[in-house]
Amino acid sequence: MKTDRGKRAPKSLKVLMLAWEYPPRIVGGLARHVSELSLALAKAGVAVEVVTAHTPGTPAAEKLWPRRSGKPGKLMVRRAPPEPIHPLDFMTSIHQLNFGLLQQALSSGLRFHIIHAHDWLTAQAAWTLKQGLGIPLVCTIHATEYGRQEGIHNPLQSYINASEWLLTYESWRVICCSEFMGEEVKRVLSVPAEKVRVIPNGVELSRLRIPPREKKNLKEFRLRWAAPEEKIVFFAGRMVREKGAHILVDAVPRVLSAWPKVKFVIVGGGWTGHLAAQASALGVGNRVIFTGFISEEDLRRLYAVADVAVFPSLYEPFGIVALEAMAAGVPVVTSDIGGFREVVRHRETGIHTWANNADSLAWGIVEVLRKPEEAAVRALRAAKEVKTHYTWKKVAQRTLAVYNEIVSEAKHK
Repeated sequence: MKTDRGKRAPKSLKVLMLAWEYPPRIVGGLARHVSELSLALAKAGVAVEVVTAHTPGTPAAEKLWPRRSGKPGKLMVRRAPPEPIHPLDFMTSIHQLNFGLLQQALSSGLRFHIIHAHDWLTAQAAWTLKQGLGIPLVCTIHATEYGRQEGIHNPLQSYINASEWLLTYESWRVICCSEFMGEEVKRVLSVPAEKVRVIPNGVELSRLRIPPREKKNLKEFRLRWAAPEEKIVFFAGRMVREKGAHILVDAVPRVLSAWPKVKFVIVGGGWTGHLAAQASALGVGNRVIFTGFISEEDLRRLYAVADVAVFPSLYEPFGIVALEAMAAGVPVVTSDIGGFREVVRHRETGIHTWANNADSLAWGIVEVLRKPEEAAVRALRAAKEVKTHYTWKKVAQRTLAVYNEIVSEAKHK
């Protein structure tokens, strides 16, 4: 790999993007963000090389754009080699991941204008490449450890917090997906305001469209989850405390007391045993379905058949899943925190409820079920707003503007 210290602006930007997850390795919203952003940048004429973690059964390198010659831009995905030894613990795994990212980035032999790192897990590799090669660094902070944990309480959290600080300190610009996150990185990580750029996430609408051949099977698909007379309340997210699935389970008896014919479908990877035990203890185990991780196709179908989409997060930097539900035309109920306050407008494009409050969440769900006409109007307004303002093309344009800022400023240093 070579640095690019030329004084003239590059005709085609070349960006090295570092991310610890990328499809088909999907843990949270970061994988989708990096996948959609990198493709949109490539379509805008940027040459993007994504370097990510090893995923069994995937090629070490694959070209995803252009699909045919003659198109501008490029998207290559390179995956780090498998871990040479089984890591002893989480931190050893992170160190090995960063060594692998470095190995793959350096072995490409390519020249880049910008390094773009996503979250703290790639901080070591990003810092080393920046310092060793003299390439400007930009980072996107999708969440902070302080925000996730409601403070810093142990050595591991301190290490993660310090890694986030180092990444933002070394970055020319710090991109956040919401004004809420922009304020958080300034407060928690002491990032100067002039370094912060807010670029909201987008939605790939084609992922949500139901092909004609599938539409005729939607009734049968819905019967997998609920009887024809039952409503479906839908949740999608990681099974971690901050996403609030336990608040939804706690709200189930309250909803059923007002609207008895409801099934609750909870989608997401992670341990659900404690949630199933919670539902059983509340006497509603037969009303709650835990699906685990599901395919993109089934997720799309659930959006199509759900009556309410619920996101009761305790901490939410943006809420891309809520944005997808809105784009799919599903009435949404969210907690009134973080990025949800920016994405969802109470009683205009969705319903806000008090965070960490099962009574309030139950009220919001019942409000949608009891007033379907009002909910439909809100859902239609929300879908139009998402399709107008939250596209990956716009995200790419705004990200490219940040890249150009950095290249221009670097020329005059």
